[in-house]
Amino acid sequence: MKRIALNKLIEWNNNTRKKPLIVWGARQVGKTYLVQEIFAKNYYKDRYIYIDFKKEDEIREFCSKTANAEKIIEYISLRKGKQISEETLLIFDEVQECPNVISSLKYFCQDYREIPVIATGSMVRIKLQRETHKRGLKSGEKFLFPVGKINQITIYPMTFDEFLMNSNKVLYDAVKKAYESRQPLDSSIHNLAMEQVYKYLLVGGMPEAVEAYISGGNYLESREILKVLYDNYLSDMELYQASQEAVLRSRMLFQNIYKELNKESKNFSPGLLEEKSKTRDFTTSIQWLTMAHVVNQSFQLKEHITMPLMSDSKNSFRLFLGDIGMFSYQSGINAASFVSSERENTLSGIFFENFVANELIAKEHKLFYWRGKSSAELEFIIESGNKLYPIDVKKGRGTLNSLEKFSNHNKFEYAIKVSKNNYGYSSEQKLLTIPFYFIPFVAKDLADGVITV
Repeated sequence: MKRIALNKLIEWNNNTRKKPLIVWGARQVGKTYLVQEIFAKNYYKDRYIYIDFKKEDEIREFCSKTANAEKIIEYISLRKGKQISEETLLIFDEVQECPNVISSLKYFCQDYREIPVIATGSMVRIKLQRETHKRGLKSGEKFLFPVGKINQITIYPMTFDEFLMNSNKVLYDAVKKAYESRQPLDSSIHNLAMEQVYKYLLVGGMPEAVEAYISGGNYLESREILKVLYDNYLSDMELYQASQEAVLRSRMLFQNIYKELNKESKNFSPGLLEEKSKTRDFTTSIQWLTMAHVVNQSFQLKEHITMPLMSDSKNSFRLFLGDIGMFSYQSGINAASFVSSERENTLSGIFFENFVANELIAKEHKLFYWRGKSSAELEFIIESGNKLYPIDVKKGRGTLNSLEKFSNHNKFEYAIKVSKNNYGYSSEQKLLTIPFYFIPFVAKDLADGVITV
């Protein structure tokens, strides 16, 4: 399957001053597939060496004892029977099983910068944090992260544009062309694109689930895959956390994201999970889940906003699941609800909010929302080019009361309303209306600081 993140790998590869690259990302979001199957096999063909530190015990044991790049290159070259040069791509996968390899990247950068190196794996940040804070280690023995000696990118679940690109390329091209020309789609094509949005809400962006749906059009198979992945995420919490209490709270938090968002106040409420508990009791769990890219955190802004955006309160925030398919699975809503004619009455607005949150995160936006007086709120506030862009997510048509109240306190370039409605812009209201299927393109333009109407 095609991934847009391939462009980042190509840019890195073409950079004459590139450093060893770390590819971050949650479990099963397609990091290995992207690096090995899409990138290495197309751009290095038979000129790459792939090492899986989960399976290759001897190489793992050797690398765990030295960070010397010269020794590592010599050993791998002899072990694999391949001469390693600037024409050879080294792929270190599952590096959470051998954190010392991350330390060695400093020396690859200093002494062998001409050799392209990519390191990736799941839960890497968590494992590195534990290595850094181990008790009983002398200061000289503690894990040292190669600050300034690496390049980094983060891979996320497939965004809606990637889903559409792989499931219906012709429709994807039509949607992209309409966005680039800032024109509404013909109503019949608009309806087709919205159909795909609802399918994406159900299937999500985990590559294995997407591939199962695309190859067989089978929702049940993709849902079964989501169930397995969901359970694997829960299992990971036991592998990488320090205490049983932290494991239990992380699982509790992860399993109740939908419940937290489905109440009147969508803010995180610890009492909903554990009686008489405080937000601080869940601090470690929240850090773990966000660091692992399993959960995305959005912070509250109030009344007058100043830039750069900063949260008004550490205790007022919302949590979203990193994959909308898992969110839909967690909700327990019957899969048929997403494809039935009654779906607009069945699905609450939080499905669309979680969807938009993930599209923004995938384009490296930090998440903030705004709360005013008298329950006025805007789901997201984006800062781009030193300008504010409030984003209102509406399942249906909705009103603009919150935007009016926001404008009493804040200047903004224009507001963005994301809904099922077709494209349109009102200069009088300073309001850009976009359909849900445009949000990946809008998020990218906001990230690049080139958004126009």
